[in-house]
Amino acid sequence: MQLILAPMQGLVDDVMRDLLTRIGGFDECVSEFVRITHTVHSRPTWLKYVPEIAQGNRTFAGVPCTVQLLGSDAENMAANALEAVRFGADKIDLNFGCPAPTVNKHQGGAVLLKEPQRIYHIVKTLRTALPEHIALSAKMRLGFEDKSLALENALAIAEGGASALAVHARTKVEGYEPPAHWIWVRKIRDAVAIPVIANGDVFTLQDYLAIRQESGCERIMLGRGAVMRPDLARQIRQYTQGGAVEEADFAEIMGWIRLFFDLCLAKEANNKYPVARLKQWLGMMKRVYPQAQEVFDGIRTLKEADEVKRALAQFAFD
Repeated sequence: MQLILAPMQGLVDDVMRDLLTRIGGFDECVSEFVRITHTVHSRPTWLKYVPEIAQGNRTFAGVPCTVQLLGSDAENMAANALEAVRFGADKIDLNFGCPAPTVNKHQGGAVLLKEPQRIYHIVKTLRTALPEHIALSAKMRLGFEDKSLALENALAIAEGGASALAVHARTKVEGYEPPAHWIWVRKIRDAVAIPVIANGDVFTLQDYLAIRQESGCERIMLGRGAVMRPDLARQIRQYTQGGAVEEADFAEIMGWIRLFFDLCLAKEANNKYPVARLKQWLGMMKRVYPQAQEVFDGIRTLKEADEVKRALAQFAFD
């Protein structure tokens, strides 16, 4: 049994990874993708997206972090992966799942699922270039427009040399619309000889039990559900260890909200980042917690960090 925090561009950045892994339950996390085009990135670029590299590839709480790459130029992706390794990265993940139109337009992410042979070439090129001890994994969706190439793409990734495969159980066209097709993850798991990680629509402990049952996978990746319900991984861990499942009350969550804002300020204090990220997170949490709506409403019109910090200090949920 393994719980992995999903790579979600613009949502699960290093600050969110820091916070959620402090709360507990996760065995591993994956970075936002580092876009690979025609250049070879310098160390500051790697550390911008994956500062965990400078901390032994671990978050503050000690949870391992994998570096994810997105691109379609196999040789340049390999050159960049080798640079990331030179700077300290010890695991590389390849993104074949991003549904963003801009990314797909430039031959990155889910659009590659139209070409299994191209996916095989990318994986094979990186596996050949990387030192043997550096783990290489990949994440895919079930396809671009439909699922007709799902098994072929999964086999291309496995036969190219990846050691694990995460599957978001939707196509690109399906985006994030429910339902996630967990039974297709089982089909892929049965078709390949490498571990498969199931991903998609795990918002509660009950969803976790259901995806385990339907996919047959022991490794589960949590994305939006872990952001909306920040103790979800901790609840799952409590359950699997046979203990009582204790959901966080909002007083505890309010402490995490203040910590998150402090971590955002520590990262970038002189721009809009801290306030924007806090509003984004509260905007997601309010779907689960009515109190998050109250906090969101209390800071919605505020623009300055010191105003937000004062407002957060006034909320009490005992």
